[in-house]
Amino acid sequence: MKKLFAMLLVVCMLGVLFAGCGTKEEASSSQSTSATTAEPVEINVFAAASLTDALDKIIAKYKTVAPNITVTPNYGSSGTLQTQIEEGATADLFISAAQKQMDALAENFVLNGSRKNLLKNTLVLVVPKGSTKGIASFEDVATDKVGIISLGNADVPCGQYAEETFAFLKNWDTVKAKASFGENVKTVLSQVQHGSADAGVVYSTDASGASDVEIVATAPEGSHKAIVYPAAVLKTSTKQDAAQAFLDYLSTEAAKAEFTAVGFAIAE
Repeated sequence: MKKLFAMLLVVCMLGVLFAGCGTKEEASSSQSTSATTAEPVEINVFAAASLTDALDKIIAKYKTVAPNITVTPNYGSSGTLQTQIEEGATADLFISAAQKQMDALAENFVLNGSRKNLLKNTLVLVVPKGSTKGIASFEDVATDKVGIISLGNADVPCGQYAEETFAFLKNWDTVKAKASFGENVKTVLSQVQHGSADAGVVYSTDASGASDVEIVATAPEGSHKAIVYPAAVLKTSTKQDAAQAFLDYLSTEAAKAEFTAVGFAIAE
């Protein structure tokens, strides 16, 4: 009887042991399957045109971190992007080059608690490489040294900052009369690059990557609002978790390195 009892005890113990191992293996297998079969998600990021170079590189990096998430960017002027969002465009995350456009969307479109300031930029005056017109300051734009000045239009934050700067210098009316307006900052830069404008006002981040233009001046201190880039997940998004995850990634050291490489400063 004692021998029978001992044998039964051993059998029971072995059963418990194998059952435990099976549970762990099943759990491990389940976790592995879950990680590799995560549903693919595509998020649409509406971003200011001045972010193009840095954000394209960040999106490529993010694919190695979150392979199941496809980030599709839509670049344009912040004002145009704001209008598209208001008119029902499919957007999950918005990154503006100014607070004005984000403020306009705040009540009806911005997801509470998701808005944050990402970056800062600088406003500069550029001329074609090798220009001999002697343009060296924002004040020079109002003189005979400049026949055509390229600026962002009224919907473009870069254009709004430029108008503020020339209004501060009390020569906006003179400058406006010789302005060629572009639909976004990339268009403004292109006009200067191709020599169709004697000068242009762009962000330092755009000018720093262009070998065929020269920065000749920085906007006077206090002449315009601080250039801050806010970002937020949108209430209308059906993929808010994925959009928030990408927004969080934009504040990682890997993303910051790409932003600072092209001249952005990180917002405090």
